Amino acid sequence: MASSSSTYRSSSSSDGGNPNAAVAVDERKRKRMLSNRESARRSRMRKQKHIDDLTAQINQLSSDNRQILTSLTVTSQLYMKIQAENSILTAQMAELSSRLESLNEIVDLVSNGAGFGGGVDLIDGCGFDDRTVGINCEGYYDDMMSGVNHWGGSVYSNQPIMANDINLY
Repeated sequence: MASSSSTYRSSSSSDGGNPNAAVAVDERKRKRMLSNRESARRSRMRKQKHIDDLTAQINQLSSDNRQILTSLTVTSQLYMKIQAENSILTAQMAELSSRLESLNEIVDLVSNGAGFGGGVDLIDGCGFDDRTVGINCEGYYDDMMSGVNHWGGSVYSNQPIMANDINLY
């Protein structure tokens, strides 16, 4: 830069050598140089501010990303838990449906009299042989074999039938 200004000065000095003109040219060059420095400083400041803004944005997006990943992990674990629970409930439903179907078949067999050697009359479809149950003087069904069972119940006890105990096949 010094050589260009000295060349400029030497050319202006050779033109007639007005010293005020040379000073004015040097003053303009100095002002332009200061203006360029200030402009460069502002440009660096804008650039630094842009970098700081981008860094802040990176930090915010990284934080958001971590929160989303945490939420996704929790949601995935919950989904897996619910899916396992659903599988268990589906298997239980299939087992209970199978038991219900077996019990319905038993009820159909009993209500048709097939389980009593055929031809035995039933009272109210409950499976009581009418030879062992009678009606007492008050109009209630009375178990005529209550002496056999010391608990006072029917010979045909009213116990649940377990589906596992039935061999239908």
